[in-house]
Amino acid sequence: MRTVTQAGPLRAAIKGWRNRGLTVGFVPTMGYLHEGHLSLIRRSRAEHDRTVVSIFVNPTQFGPREDLSTYPRDLDRDLALLTRQKTDLLYLPDAGDVYPEGHSTSVSVRGVTESLCGPSRPGHFDGVALVVLKLLNRIAPDTLYLGLKDYQQYRTLERMVRDLDVPVRVVGCPTVREKDGLAMSSRNIRLDAAQRRQAPALRLALLRGRDLVRSGVLSAARLSSEMSRAFRRSAPGGRVEYFEAVGAERLERVVRLSPEEPVCLAGAVRFGRTRLIDNEIVPARRR
Repeated sequence: MRTVTQAGPLRAAIKGWRNRGLTVGFVPTMGYLHEGHLSLIRRSRAEHDRTVVSIFVNPTQFGPREDLSTYPRDLDRDLALLTRQKTDLLYLPDAGDVYPEGHSTSVSVRGVTESLCGPSRPGHFDGVALVVLKLLNRIAPDTLYLGLKDYQQYRTLERMVRDLDVPVRVVGCPTVREKDGLAMSSRNIRLDAAQRRQAPALRLALLRGRDLVRSGVLSAARLSSEMSRAFRRSAPGGRVEYFEAVGAERLERVVRLSPEEPVCLAGAVRFGRTRLIDNEIVPARRR
């Protein structure tokens, strides 16, 4: 596996591949890799001649009171995992390379960022959109692979790519879970033993919401209330940030969901200072 840290050598390597007619898949990460990330890499390798992975803990997507400085990092471990997956190229820039002095451009995606995590993380999705757009401009891949655990992020980037005519295919890949249902996340390591035992309650609450939607409950307020209640009952050591039921495509808040459209049930909870998110997409009813 080749590692590059600057945009110039990155572009040169990819130009060489393109000159040989090779296709390129891209998996952006913030490191501390787990099986969810590795599943994206395997998907890219199965569909493309070459796969690029980036590791960059992006400062523009963290708020002033969020966990940038404590975000888990283990580069040696990541390098071993990427080598085992036969990754072709790792892009490992620093903040000065991505955001050189004088950088003053922002990217905002409206319409899909105002609900769910948007209110509690102002500016977060602007930072995600900005860094991914910069990475796409530098790498110019055929396909961008994203995990659906971060469903709002997936929809945000999908909308950005469409609105800005970025010539890349966006593929969302299923959430990878632990045996007890907890979605894999780099932040899971920060849970203590008691918190880790209670963390699967997030998934159970979303499944409670799924069962209610399947039974015909379409009131967004009732679904939110029932999911919150289910979580609190199973995880007394956790704190609800939100449980919401929104349209799965536009993520818009509505009083009553449409049975003709898929529903996104999403939740964010905290155990101490560790924030966990998850979602469940309920397909539209068959006509």
